[in-house]
Amino acid sequence: MSASASGGVAAGTPAASAVRLVLEHCRAAGAQVVAVDGPSGSGKSTLADALVRAWPGRAPELVRLDDVYPGWTGLERAGAEVVRELVARRARGAVGTWRTWDWAAGRVGSVEHSRPGRPLIIEGCGAFAATSSIEAVAIWVEASPQVRKRRALARDAGAFDPYWDLWERQWRRYVARTAPARRADVRVRVTGA
Repeated sequence: MSASASGGVAAGTPAASAVRLVLEHCRAAGAQVVAVDGPSGSGKSTLADALVRAWPGRAPELVRLDDVYPGWTGLERAGAEVVRELVARRARGAVGTWRTWDWAAGRVGSVEHSRPGRPLIIEGCGAFAATSSIEAVAIWVEASPQVRKRRALARDAGAFDPYWDLWERQWRRYVARTAPARRADVRVRVTGA
């Protein structure tokens, strides 16, 4: 994993250094909301978990968009719902909500609540769209297409295999429409498996 602030990517930086760089940027920005975006299989979840563990003081709440997408065609819809129901409400000082998706049953699951006052990390494909209405630190995680696909398909033990192309088409539309990498405050490049 390698990282750099505000633009390019530095080679050979260990993962711990990437986490430190992100935390330093969050501290300097006074971040209360962090968005971790990038393509499937790039390492967003791993980075978000490391940020939660390393966060100084009270640990942030972590919302994974994988728990929110309303099925395999729900990338855009999840971002719109999270920005409206969770992020905007918390920004006004109210309790935010988001609906989980029951992947096994193929339907909406529980409604979760998030109280303001605690830092928030939103992680997943489309996280920048999910935080577009507020000031958030934008972390972009990327990896080569080969590494991403291998990691994503191995992680889900075959459940993702039939949907990879469908998801990638949605992802490409999101990237073409929003150019999310350009919004990044910090970019992290995963170079290994």
